[in-house]
Amino acid sequence: MRDQAEKLRLKMLESQGALGRSIAVVSGKGGVGKSNFTTNFATLLAKSGKKVVILDMDIGMGNIHILIGKTVKYSLKDYLDGNLAIQDVMFEGPGGLRYISGGSGMATIMEWSEKTFERLIEGFELLQKEYDYVLFDMGAGVANWSLDLLTSLDEIIVISTAEPTSIMDAYSMMKYIHMKDEHKTFYLLCNRAFNIEEGQDTIHRLKTVMERFLSKEVVVLGSLPEDGVVRKAVRQQTPFTLLYPDAPISKTMQKIVNRFLHHQTEEVHSTIKTTNFLSKLKSIFSKGRE
Repeated sequence: MRDQAEKLRLKMLESQGALGRSIAVVSGKGGVGKSNFTTNFATLLAKSGKKVVILDMDIGMGNIHILIGKTVKYSLKDYLDGNLAIQDVMFEGPGGLRYISGGSGMATIMEWSEKTFERLIEGFELLQKEYDYVLFDMGAGVANWSLDLLTSLDEIIVISTAEPTSIMDAYSMMKYIHMKDEHKTFYLLCNRAFNIEEGQDTIHRLKTVMERFLSKEVVVLGSLPEDGVVRKAVRQQTPFTLLYPDAPISKTMQKIVNRFLHHQTEEVHSTIKTTNFLSKLKSIFSKGRE
């Protein structure tokens, strides 16, 4: 069965340059805002005129459909079982993007029949032919099946927060993947940064350990700020980039998408600056005197 994973990797690599880009969004630990990043990143890619599809591969914990306010009737498993075409398990999301739920089938990929595996290859080929970007929202951490899939894809976006455990887990994940494929391209992003300095420091620490211990260069996307509009948007089941386009986090996300699309050299970091205790107190006092 190991041959199947290798076949998937070779098949996806064959398509590089000729078809749509396959990109995984990963994190070492849960709770870093990975799926929210994927949803909003994909939304802005779609708004820029690109054809985008998200595959929710967070087995058993997928929540992209909740973030975009959709009810999932079918999943990739229904396609693999041969009951439906790949287009039939695809749903329309905001901004013109498309979405497919991974369902629970991928966890048993190593036990699949040759026929089922060939159908998976066929489905991914169709997506890469039709879409500019195929985004895989992966579950936190790494399992054998997901590691094989990750090494098959073109690029990987790694999400971390400033917490030491999140940084360590993000490094561990990149290390595992790098040991299987040293040519893989990694993009780094710090999410929920309290201020610019925290985002830059988090990215610098990850970038440094990758260079020092693995002799691996990574691409820095930047950092996104902790912003209250994220929670409001989740409650309304709409991407924050659509609901609050003028919020600092939405503007920063747009710059990050531009950097990704146009290979811009400048890193993009949180645009929210820390307001200290005295500044807040002065603000409250001033309002009281107005």
